[in-house]
Amino acid sequence: MITKPQLRSLLHAEMLERMKQGYDVEPLLLELENLPDSFDALMGLAERLKNTPFQSGWIYVEPDALDDIMAQCDPSRATGRMGEISPEAVTKRVKSAFMASVCGCILGKPLEQPPYGTLWDIRQAALEAGEWPIRNYFTEQMLEYWGRRNPSWVETTRGRITHVAADDDINYTVCGMLLLERHGADFTHDHMRQLWIENLPIYMCWGPERTILLKSGIASMTPGLPCDIENWPVIFNPGQEWCGATIRADAYGYACPGYPELAARLAWKDASFTHRKTGVYATMFAAAAIAVAFVADNAMGIFETALKYVPQKSRFYAQMSEALDLVRSACSFDDGYSLIHDRFSEYGPCRIIQEMGTVMNSLRFAEDSESCIALQVAQGNDTDSFGCTCGSISGAFFGDVLPERWTAPFGDRIYTNLGNFNDRSLSSVSERMGRLYTFTEML
Repeated sequence: MITKPQLRSLLHAEMLERMKQGYDVEPLLLELENLPDSFDALMGLAERLKNTPFQSGWIYVEPDALDDIMAQCDPSRATGRMGEISPEAVTKRVKSAFMASVCGCILGKPLEQPPYGTLWDIRQAALEAGEWPIRNYFTEQMLEYWGRRNPSWVETTRGRITHVAADDDINYTVCGMLLLERHGADFTHDHMRQLWIENLPIYMCWGPERTILLKSGIASMTPGLPCDIENWPVIFNPGQEWCGATIRADAYGYACPGYPELAARLAWKDASFTHRKTGVYATMFAAAAIAVAFVADNAMGIFETALKYVPQKSRFYAQMSEALDLVRSACSFDDGYSLIHDRFSEYGPCRIIQEMGTVMNSLRFAEDSESCIALQVAQGNDTDSFGCTCGSISGAFFGDVLPERWTAPFGDRIYTNLGNFNDRSLSSVSERMGRLYTFTEML
């Protein structure tokens, strides 16, 4: 069972995060230092933390409830479908988006290892290995120059790839697909809870996902007793603004081509199971961006439109608006990276802000999906997760087919860590992704 020191540590981390969200938690931090080492005292303080007032002078408006969030979004946003796209074109572009996301994920996986690198570090290693510009998966030789490697390198480096390796980003995209296939747009947090405990191994989840999966498992031990599932994300749950929800957005974008309002709403439903504030808004933004990419005329317009689907007085909106301005002003890809990295370097791996800024930079200077995932992974940080997100947006936007050197090594095989998911054909899963819009087209 969980121990009192563990609860104390979780509560302390959660307080620090809520301070960044504008809450006046300093008195509670002092109280925590002197709190008796008892479950009742820790639980009592955790409950009080939920109702902490905002700091004096806090200027941001960051609601949690969906109706309140949508009321804070841009009133000029399109609430229906944007543009025209045929079912055939949707299917083709979703397949392109999904394949690019998979390839971006596998390209980035062997580099996802602390200390996380910068564009300059990755470029230097690739140059020394003769693998710059990036036009294929990395070799083991490149990792030797890089000086570190993710344990997955044995199945994600060139010459060793025989299938799509299991990964949490791909797990969550498949989970989104399953939710839509089984329940359509009406899926609930209870549906998510059941899907997760049936499928997700605890050690393939991190941060809030692991926390909520643990709570789901404990609740399943007493199915006859009620559980306050909507309260789970705001008690003993640090990491509420990490990227774990954002990497779950892809399927909702695929299901809503040209319909960013619905994509954002579905993304909120998924993200709010585990996250709050920026963690939720970034997920809505990513899903809206994928949905817009199907009908967009230019890359930067994707992000400009997607920003309409997050609260306009939130920190996330302010930061992403600044990032968009920086990328627009950049005279080159390197310049765009430097501007984003210098401004948002405090937001490192999994902290969303810098990484989403680099996604904008990738789209700004990419010529196609292949160059886009290469540029994204080259910018470092959480290379597989945002290689995946970037692949979804670019694939939906460009609608192109990646060269065979990216897809042929998989041999049409895809592995996941999902316990009850047995579809091992990459082409079959891609076809299923391409049909997701049929579960939302009547809305």
